[in-house]
Amino acid sequence: MKLTQLRRFVAVAETLHFPRAAESLDVSLQAVYSSIEQLEEEVGHPLFTRGGDTRLTKAGELLLDEARERIAAAPAPSAKPVVPAGGKAKASKGKGRAPVVKGQPKPYKKRQGR
Repeated sequence: MKLTQLRRFVAVAETLHFPRAAESLDVSLQAVYSSIEQLEEEVGHPLFTRGGDTRLTKAGELLLDEARERIAAAPAPSAKPVVPAGGKAKASKGKGRAPVVKGQPKPYKKRQGR
């Protein structure tokens, strides 16, 4: 079980609403659904009853306590390094054609008649 999956599970378990949990975690709804499905495959039991209203199953309640313990025991996530914005801009150097050969017309160009 990955910590991100457990964090997403705890968020859904606390709100009992998948879209609100996804919004609070600032991830897509599909990411939350896939994390819960992966956890359910690992555990071997459904964690939520999905129907009119979302509720935890017995397996979900047991996993919720364990997930909270694992999240509390895990080290805090490291901050992402700040990358300075900007940099060198590349100048355009033509249209990307092959170099012009003297005496031959450019490809797909008609010679101008006199």
